[in-house]
Amino acid sequence: MTTQKLSELAKTIRSKNAGVNKITFDIIFREAALYERVKRTRVLTRESMAALYRIPAERISDFVEYDPGLAIKFTIYRLRPSGSAGDGDIFGAQQYAPLLDLPVPE
Repeated sequence: MTTQKLSELAKTIRSKNAGVNKITFDIIFREAALYERVKRTRVLTRESMAALYRIPAERISDFVEYDPGLAIKFTIYRLRPSGSAGDGDIFGAQQYAPLLDLPVPE
């Protein structure tokens, strides 16, 4: 089975704060066919993201496949508020890295 990295298929993969207690992730595609391929393979689901990030599924507050925007979005609860002692990423902007090499089958 042939696979491609998610970063080869998506136009944008990013993470950012969604308030002080959440981080949101956006995976946006240029082409509907690529978006539909990723949706069809089910590599991006609430459960698969919990496994990828090694967190309980309950920490994922939202998971949305947004067809009009060719985007898949999910949001996780932070363990501590943004900017508090022990927070390693105040802006939540460096949390998307595990998504880059995610293999997506044909």
